[in-house]
Amino acid sequence: MRFKLKTTIFISMLLCVFAVTFNPKMVYCEGVNEQVIDEQQQYEYGEDADYIETDGTQTENTDSETPYSRAKIINVVDEINNEISYSSGVIESNIQLLDVLITKGPHKGEKIRAEHELNFSSGGEYKNVKLSKGDEVLLYLEENEAGEVENAYVAEIARDKYLIYLTAVFVIALIAVGRMKGLKAILSLVLTAFSVIKILLPAILKGWDPVIVSVVVCVGVISATMLIISGFNRKTFSAVLGTAGGVIAAGAVALIIGSLANLTGFGNDETQMLMYIPQDVQLDFKGLLFAGIIIGTMGATMDVGMSIASAMHEIKENSPQIKTSALIRAGMNVGRDTMATMANTLILAYAGGSLHLMLLLMAHETPFVHIINWDMIASEVLRAIAGSIGIIFAIPITAFASAFVEKDKSKEKFDLEYDEAESV
Repeated sequence: MRFKLKTTIFISMLLCVFAVTFNPKMVYCEGVNEQVIDEQQQYEYGEDADYIETDGTQTENTDSETPYSRAKIINVVDEINNEISYSSGVIESNIQLLDVLITKGPHKGEKIRAEHELNFSSGGEYKNVKLSKGDEVLLYLEENEAGEVENAYVAEIARDKYLIYLTAVFVIALIAVGRMKGLKAILSLVLTAFSVIKILLPAILKGWDPVIVSVVVCVGVISATMLIISGFNRKTFSAVLGTAGGVIAAGAVALIIGSLANLTGFGNDETQMLMYIPQDVQLDFKGLLFAGIIIGTMGATMDVGMSIASAMHEIKENSPQIKTSALIRAGMNVGRDTMATMANTLILAYAGGSLHLMLLLMAHETPFVHIINWDMIASEVLRAIAGSIGIIFAIPITAFASAFVEKDKSKEKFDLEYDEAESV
């Protein structure tokens, strides 16, 4: 056990070093978005913009850039209710006046007065959260030429510390219930987050092909996670093969159907905003769509792959003489039991993320033929179904891989026993 743990940690460290130093020459997405880029007109932002682009070059406009400052509310002064009349009716404006102490930022230690808008809608039906003494907020500050604060507005409520508390509870629960397995799960989560933030996203922003980058990162994360959780053994090898096969199958289905359906990858506002990022790079938006599908499929497919590989390994350990065909059937039965729940997991996850949109479409009684043909909706349907297909493919791939890997193990064990009998 001690040797196995040391081996797992050593392999994990090697994988981390490999991930940091790995720098392949990816296929640059030339020509994919040339038409879109060519059709873009040269644009120039106004004085209040963060970046100004002229003649294909970008310069940063730092004069108007004011970072958020963190502050703590020391007193709620008043609440002002205003009604602004205009040609079509009345707009209600409810504002909280707050005395705040800046705790972080250029004006740290200063006490100022800030405004907090309470209304989300013009009629006042939907209101923001009322703040109270002791709450922490992020302020947007307006300064005069002398650098003094003229006006302050609450930009956001500080929520980070509560998310840290939640993360701490999650980590404690993992370790309390899983013990060493829980600790390994935390290590794998850290490695996954590192791979996405430090490898995947920077590589895409440098112009590398998002599909190739996502496949490489996913295979690396799958292999490292399985090695950390289960160690270097046959079960892990089978699970890696099955999971990688399922993820690649999901990506292939998404690529084929997305191309046939002429999906553009510009299905939401965030994607369209990527056209105006400060980095001088031409992004492959179709590739980004498929990369997102591959990454979104990885988690559920890993669950299926490890469940099948682990079950078949235990069956072979307890019944060494079982036939290969019977072992494959057992693995397929395990896969079928988990297939429905895992497919539902993916579809419900995407449905939950689109709940507001579905309510909006239903409220306006939008015809189904219009909905299903929208680029955004078609992309989400493709995400869910391609991911589910990846799970389905992972089942037979893992079952056959486990059967043949365990068969080799049984053969080696038989040969060893035969040699020992011959020597006697």
